[in-house]
Amino acid sequence: MSFLSLSLFFGYSQELETLKVGVKVEPPFVIKDGDEYTGLSLDLWKSIADEKGVNFEIVEYNDHLGLIRALDFEEIDISINPIHVNEVRLALLDVTQPFYVSFTGVATSQAEQSQVRIFLNNFFSRQFLRLVLLLVLTIFVFGTILWLVERKHNRRQFRPNILGLFDGFWWSAVTMTTVGYGDKAPKTKMGRAIAMIWMFTAILIISGFTATVASTLTVNSLSRTIEDLQDIRNVKEIGSVHGSSSEDFLKQNDIKATVFYDNAEDALLALSAQKVEVFVYDKTVLDYLIGKMKLQAKVSLLPVNFNQQYKSFFLPKNSKELEWINPILVRKINDKTWHGLLRKYNLQID
Repeated sequence: MSFLSLSLFFGYSQELETLKVGVKVEPPFVIKDGDEYTGLSLDLWKSIADEKGVNFEIVEYNDHLGLIRALDFEEIDISINPIHVNEVRLALLDVTQPFYVSFTGVATSQAEQSQVRIFLNNFFSRQFLRLVLLLVLTIFVFGTILWLVERKHNRRQFRPNILGLFDGFWWSAVTMTTVGYGDKAPKTKMGRAIAMIWMFTAILIISGFTATVASTLTVNSLSRTIEDLQDIRNVKEIGSVHGSSSEDFLKQNDIKATVFYDNAEDALLALSAQKVEVFVYDKTVLDYLIGKMKLQAKVSLLPVNFNQQYKSFFLPKNSKELEWINPILVRKINDKTWHGLLRKYNLQID
C-alpha cells in the first residue's frame, strides 16, 4: 500500500508539471503536418522546455480569441503563438519578452485580366455612369439656356415648343464635340455670347472628360497601389481574418473589412481568384504563405508596413511560469542558434 501510494503521488505530481500549451496553426510560427507541430514558435518553445526539463502537451484553437479566452480562464498555461501585444492584453494577461517584430501587411491580386473584361467592367461601373450623367446634364443646361434666348428670334432652328429643348441639346452637344454641322446657330447677340462662353467652357470640359474617361475605363482596381491608410479606405472589398490583430488594426483606423476568413490560407486563395480586392494580415505570415502556396504569379505583397507589432508568448495573469520562461527566452533569442531558426523558416534577419 505504501509503494502504491507513493507511485500515485509521484504520478500526480508529474501530471501537474505537464504544461498545456495553446496554439493556433499559423505558418511559419505554428505549422501542422498531420499530428506533428513545427514552426518558429514551436522550435523556440521546445528549446526552452527542454532546457527547463518540463513536459507539455499541445492544445489547438481556431483563432487568437480562443487562445486569449483560454488563458483568461486558465484552461491553458501558455500560448506560444506570436500574438500582438496591446494595452488590453497587457492588463488581462502576463506577457513574455517579445521575440519577434512584425507589421501589418497588405496583399493584392496581380492576376492579369482581359483588357476587354476590364473595359466592360469599368464602362458599366457606377463611377463612370455618374461621370457620363454629369456631362449630359451640363450639355442640357447650356442647350436649354440658348434655346430660351433663341426660341423667339430663331424659330426655324430652335422651335418654340417643348421639342425645341432637343434643338438646344443637339446644338450644345455638336458645339462641345467641335463637329460643327452648322445646321443650328444662334442669331441674337445674347445667344452668340452664350455660344462663345460655351465654346471655351466645352474645351476645358472635353479635355478633362477625355482624360478621366481614359483613366476610368483602363484602370485595373485589382492592381491598385496602396501607400497609406486612405488608399485602403478607398478599396471596396477588404479581406481579413476574424479575431486577428489585423482586424483590430482595421477597426482602430475606422476601416471596415467586408469579408472575413477562417484563416490566411483561405483568404489568399480567394484573393488569387479575385473574389476580394485586398487582404490585410500579418506581413510575415503573408510573405511565408505566398511563397509556400506558390501564389507569386497571382498575389502581390505590397512594400508597405503598417502597425509595428511586438510578438510575445502569453500566460495567465500572475503565472508562476513567467519567472523561469523569460530569462531562458531572452538568452535563446540572443544566441546564434536563433538566427539559424529564422533562416530555417526563411524569415528576415535584421
